[in-house]
Amino acid sequence: MENRDIFKLKGNKKIIAVTNRYLVKQGSLYNAVEKCCRLGADYIMVREKDLEYRELLKIAIKIKKITDEFCTPLIINGNLKAAVELKVFGFHTGIEKFKNMVENNKEDLGLLKAENIKKGVSIHSVSEAIEAEKLGADYVMAGNIFETSCKVGLKGRGLKFIDDIGNSIGIPIIAIGGINSLNIQSVLLNTKAAGAAIMSQAMSI
Repeated sequence: MENRDIFKLKGNKKIIAVTNRYLVKQGSLYNAVEKCCRLGADYIMVREKDLEYRELLKIAIKIKKITDEFCTPLIINGNLKAAVELKVFGFHTGIEKFKNMVENNKEDLGLLKAENIKKGVSIHSVSEAIEAEKLGADYVMAGNIFETSCKVGLKGRGLKFIDDIGNSIGIPIIAIGGINSLNIQSVLLNTKAAGAAIMSQAMSI
């Protein structure tokens, strides 16, 4: 099964293709994003954590032109300023940064609400998922589900982790971590996950 076939396995669930320019094997990052949009990605998440605002913005502007062409919603990970400036679909961050935003930076939170930008939060435990929902997250991204080269030595939390979260919160759960064409159906068809996020496979399409 080829990498591109992963989008045929999602059923009625969603797939978020997450960017990482260092994982692109052929062509450019923009080629990879275009392929994901064309093949059926439901969302694109720009996740280039090593870049500061200006560098990230340049990349995000080019990616948004592609996602707009395919009417694919765009999510910016980790850079609120870029997310607000580009008026993207969603902004994603970690639980601690989100908590700090909600508790200490009402101005940033107000910007998200004013632009109607969805708020996603990465979590690694049931308690963090519950906290994220209480703080106002629109969805959580839970991981890592399987072992992944992105987190060497960190054991996967498994499918039960998704259902434990699903039994504790009412907002959508996106599974992440080591998800590929061989295991994505076990995630999407057999758990409470609303969708899955893929990075390595998305960038090597």
